[in-house]
Amino acid sequence: MNKKYADIIIVLGLILIIGVGLFTAKGFRSTASKQIEAKSEIKFDIFLRSVTISNEIMPIKSGDKTFISIRNVPYSDLDVVDVKYIPKKTVISAANKNGYIVVNDAASLDTYDIIVKVKDSALITKDGAVAGGNKIKIGLPITLEGKTYKLNGAVSDITILNDGSSEE
Repeated sequence: MNKKYADIIIVLGLILIIGVGLFTAKGFRSTASKQIEAKSEIKFDIFLRSVTISNEIMPIKSGDKTFISIRNVPYSDLDVVDVKYIPKKTVISAANKNGYIVVNDAASLDTYDIIVKVKDSALITKDGAVAGGNKIKIGLPITLEGKTYKLNGAVSDITILNDGSSEE
């Protein structure tokens, strides 16, 4: 009796495989290669929160290359397009005004929020940009690494530069 059930399972499996093949061939089901709409250049911002730099020389500069890891998996060297160093701020009550004012945080003089804009080529799908097998979306954890730094951050903005210019 066990052999009878095994035969039925094998036949049902073969029917399922043939059905999936027919759906794919007829275009009812898309494969991964058919979901790629274009290949494009993208720029994305990486936000690095509360980085302490005690040296006056900033480690990341526009025009440099930085090595990135996406979700702790090494990816590639990317060109740094722009860097903004923003000193840590604090909010204090305004004594002679109604409200508050924002000033540099005296307790964290060497602490910065850094926004690094990098450029890469990516495959564009209906779900967004895909680089190195990873969907590049806001909130994606990324590590930047150079000669003197290794910093963790997250994607905070994405720009597709020439959307749909070349079909794959």
